[in-house]
Amino acid sequence: MEKLHPGAKWQFRIGGYFLFGFFGIFFGSWIITLLTNLKLLKLEIGSSSILPVVLLSIFGYIIFVIIVSEIYAQMSYNRWFYEFTDEGLRLERGIIWKKYTSIPYERIQNIDIHRGIIARMLGFSTVMIQTAGFSRLAIAEGNIPAVEMKHAEEIRNFVMKKIKQTRGSGYNSP
Repeated sequence: MEKLHPGAKWQFRIGGYFLFGFFGIFFGSWIITLLTNLKLLKLEIGSSSILPVVLLSIFGYIIFVIIVSEIYAQMSYNRWFYEFTDEGLRLERGIIWKKYTSIPYERIQNIDIHRGIIARMLGFSTVMIQTAGFSRLAIAEGNIPAVEMKHAEEIRNFVMKKIKQTRGSGYNSP
């Protein structure tokens, strides 16, 4: 089984910032609204007693998000594997719940290579292997999130050869 490019940690880390940051903003605003509506929070915003508490809480939460995102990035990277076998692609991923995916070459329809701005800066590509019958929008069933650019091209060429071997060189016309 092969591991992802080390730059994948940054991709997972940034995803963690958005995930945990969003939930913090959502739940924090929800709690403040609840406390305000229940009239439990009777402090004024301009009050000198609440400003240090609010600033310290925001700073503490930012530190918390950075630490949790770093742990999430390390764990995601260490638990993401892929392998090309004689029958097809095998994927293994997941932190708490492991997900195992097996994609036979016969089902593969298309192979896309994506290089976003972060991926280009860190030197990796995302290989998207689309299959027949998979209907999730914007995500391919065979998604390998971080592969070296050169290796991504090798994967595409290898899989295309396997597809041609599996299906034959063309269709027989009647």
